[in-house]
Amino acid sequence: MSLKHSYLLLLTFALLGCENGSPKKVNVVQTIIEQVKADFAPDKRVAVFSIDVVENEKGYILKGESDMPKAVTFLKDRLLAENISFVDSIQLLPSVDLGDKTSGLIRISVANLRSNPKHSAELATQATLGTPVKILKKVGDWFYIQTPDKYLAWVDAGGITPMTARQMNDWKSADKIIYTKTYGHSYTGPNNDNVVSDLVAGNILSVLKYADKFYIVQYPDGRQAYVAKDESQEYDAWLNNLNPNPDALVETSKKLMGVPYLWGGTSTKGMDCSGYTKTVYFLNGMVIPRDASQQVHAGKPIDSTKNFENLQRGDLLFFGKKATDSTKEKVVHVGMWIGDNEFIHASEMVRISSMDESATNYDEFNKNRYLRTKRILKEDDDLLINLARTAVFKD
Repeated sequence: MSLKHSYLLLLTFALLGCENGSPKKVNVVQTIIEQVKADFAPDKRVAVFSIDVVENEKGYILKGESDMPKAVTFLKDRLLAENISFVDSIQLLPSVDLGDKTSGLIRISVANLRSNPKHSAELATQATLGTPVKILKKVGDWFYIQTPDKYLAWVDAGGITPMTARQMNDWKSADKIIYTKTYGHSYTGPNNDNVVSDLVAGNILSVLKYADKFYIVQYPDGRQAYVAKDESQEYDAWLNNLNPNPDALVETSKKLMGVPYLWGGTSTKGMDCSGYTKTVYFLNGMVIPRDASQQVHAGKPIDSTKNFENLQRGDLLFFGKKATDSTKEKVVHVGMWIGDNEFIHASEMVRISSMDESATNYDEFNKNRYLRTKRILKEDDDLLINLARTAVFKD
C-alpha cells in the first residue's frame, strides 16, 4: 500500500468515527499528525516532533515544535491536499532564541543529561568531556541537546560551553588528546600541584603545548591544565593505532570490572547495561546507539535460539520479554559475549556471567529471558559511527 493510500484510509476511519461539526476536522488533523510522526519520528529519544492542533474562532492552529523541517513540510502539504486550512505556529528547532550558538561542547568530565530541565528529573544518559552536541533550545539554565548518537536530553549550564559553527570548526581542527586511563585528574602544573578537574576514559581535550611528560591542554570553557602522557594519547595516533577486534573489545571490557551500576550512566564513574556496551565500543573507536532497545536494531543477526556456539567475542546479547499475540517484544538488558560460554554486563556492577548451568557464575535469570544476539563489530550500518571514517571529534 502506498503512503498516499494509507493516509486516505486513516482519514476515512477518522471521519467515520466523528460526529458532524468542528471536532471532526480536529480529529482528522490529529490523525494526519500522528501518522506523520510515526513515519518520520517514531522514536522520541532521537527526534523531536511534538505537534498538536487546537481550534479557536479563527480556525485551526498547528502548535508545537520539531527539529525535522522535512516532516513539518510534509505535514503541511498533507493538510493542504485535504483542503484543510490552518495557521502554522510550529517552532522549528534550533530555536531562534539561541542566536548563532547552536553547537556546544561538554566541558566537564561527565555531564548528567536529564529527561527534563531540572536536577530532580530522571538521568536519561551522560556525555563525557569534549563531546560535540547540537543545541536545540534553552529553558532557564538548561539546554536541550542532541549527542552524536542523536540522543536528546537536557544538560545544565555548568556542563556545556555553547559555540558558534565557526568556534566548533576551530575546535575540531585543533590537535587533541584522548584520556585513556579509567579515572584520573588534570592539574595546574607539572608537579600535580592543584587539581583542575577529574577525568574519565574517553575524555577529549584540545592541546596547547607538548611537554616531556605532559600535554598542556585547554578545556572548552578556557581552563588550562596538565595531563600526564602516560594516562592519555594524541587523538590521531590513538585512532590510527586502533585495531577493533574481538580481543581488543574483551580487553577493554575487563578493565571496567566492578564499576558500579548507574541507571543512565555511560562513563567509568558508573554505567547501566547499554551504557557499558556503548563505552566499551567507544573506547574501540565506535559510537553505537544509546539504549539496549536501540542497539538491538544495529548490526547483523547472529542467533535467536540460544545456539551460543555461533557467537563471536564482542557480539551483543539482548534480553527481555518475547513478543506475544497481544504484546510487542521488549528489550530491557544487554551484555557482551567474551567466549567460553560467558558474557560480561553491567548488572549491580560490571561482572561476568555464564550460560553454562554447571558454572559457579551461571545466570539462569538472563538465560531464561535471552532474546537474540547481534554483531556490530565492523558492520556497515547507519546506526553505527566509525570514528576512523566519520569526523566527530576532529576534522
